[in-house]
Amino acid sequence: MTPEEYCQQKAAASGSSFYYSFLFLRPERRRAIMALYAFCREVDDVVDECDDPRAAADALAGWRGEIDELYAGRPRHPVARALHAVLPRFRLPREHLLEIIDGMEMDLRQTRYPDFEALLPYCHRVAGVVGLLAAEIFGYAEPRTSGYAHDLGIAFQLTNIIRDVGEDARRGRVYLPMDEMRRFGVPTADLRDARHSENFRRLMEFQIARAEGYYTQAMSQLPELDRKPQRPGLIMAAIYRTLLGEIGRGGCRVLDRRASLTPARKLWLAGRTWIRG
Repeated sequence: MTPEEYCQQKAAASGSSFYYSFLFLRPERRRAIMALYAFCREVDDVVDECDDPRAAADALAGWRGEIDELYAGRPRHPVARALHAVLPRFRLPREHLLEIIDGMEMDLRQTRYPDFEALLPYCHRVAGVVGLLAAEIFGYAEPRTSGYAHDLGIAFQLTNIIRDVGEDARRGRVYLPMDEMRRFGVPTADLRDARHSENFRRLMEFQIARAEGYYTQAMSQLPELDRKPQRPGLIMAAIYRTLLGEIGRGGCRVLDRRASLTPARKLWLAGRTWIRG
């Protein structure tokens, strides 16, 4: 299996909405974004699939070493080799890849966030930085587009937090700000035990409104000149915002079920967004 095939398999197997935006790219850009996505999946899987925090920390340290080898021209892992192949064409700063690992390390040492200001650096590292790297691969001319890409990444992460709140709580992680949970009268035990309530619904509507605010803020920063090259990000936004709307219209019942869109609907949204530009 070639590094490119490894990355494509990793992306396809995840079933992520992001995969649908990759399908419309030209081969060179598709190879690059697949490699970036596969890297994100690899380091995220270290945290999600390893029960021993020390072993997970060691594995992430190994990935730091792999990044060093990548930029020294000696990649070993298939994903690092795939990234190395696209580095001559795309500007993918080393520090951005290391920041993503920083975000994953936060999951090993922090399971609660006192307020949104404390959560924001985590969102920046695991999603905002990914947005910046993706924008480099998609291409842009106006500097303002980097602000769009970063804030869109934050919006995606907030959507993930809303969708996965019950599942995350049962893993021992709560990303909802603790001060907001207290304000709406939702104890952590309700998340873990999937106890839906009116207070929880109101709390989640508050979270949805914040995520929508980031989508709006992101779109306001995207210059018309860069809309066409950034269409993959717009496809992701269409899919994620549709999912967010479905969660809200469904009464925010996310504690005992995983909200999702069918592959056919994702593909329809992707195609419509690509055509509209």
